[in-house]
Amino acid sequence: MELNKQIKKYRTMMNLSQEDLAERVYVTRQTISNWETGKSYPDIHSLLLLSSLFDVSLDTLIKGDLEMMREKVNEKEVREFNFYANIFGVLLIGTVLSAAPLVYFLDMKGLIVVFVLFSVTFIFAFKVEGYKKRNDIQTYKEILAFTNGERLDEISKRQEEAKRPYQNILKVLISGGLGFVVTLILFKLLVMFF
Repeated sequence: MELNKQIKKYRTMMNLSQEDLAERVYVTRQTISNWETGKSYPDIHSLLLLSSLFDVSLDTLIKGDLEMMREKVNEKEVREFNFYANIFGVLLIGTVLSAAPLVYFLDMKGLIVVFVLFSVTFIFAFKVEGYKKRNDIQTYKEILAFTNGERLDEISKRQEEAKRPYQNILKVLISGGLGFVVTLILFKLLVMFF
């Protein structure tokens, strides 16, 4: 928390002792000491008085705390996202690699197995997309930061948001093309060897 440093900084800038500040915001000197050492946190009424006394906005006074709160990512959500993303990745690779052999060896039954694999993969894809939407992450850089339990700073976030439309088009084209090429190659190899 940065509020304790902010209080001390503004108090010393105004050449106030802890006792002087305590009198002006109607608390004890010990309370000011506790705020400055981070042992306790001012209530909203005290924050408003401090903001007025120091002649700074409430946002400026507690900005460090707000940024830290924004950056803190729920660890459980990150673990779940990583879990579902890993399952999705394995299922996607398994579905693409097994599609041609299953259809080649099992005909229609193989097509049914491929459809079931594809359906399960699709379910996990929706779960991953849900996490991405809830946490407003789309680009590779945002996803990488999220999986590490971090958030991008405001400038980097804006830069990544500007890239999203172009990256979405590229993702569709590359994914579709790659899936088609891999399936075609596997099918051709199976025809050649069997």
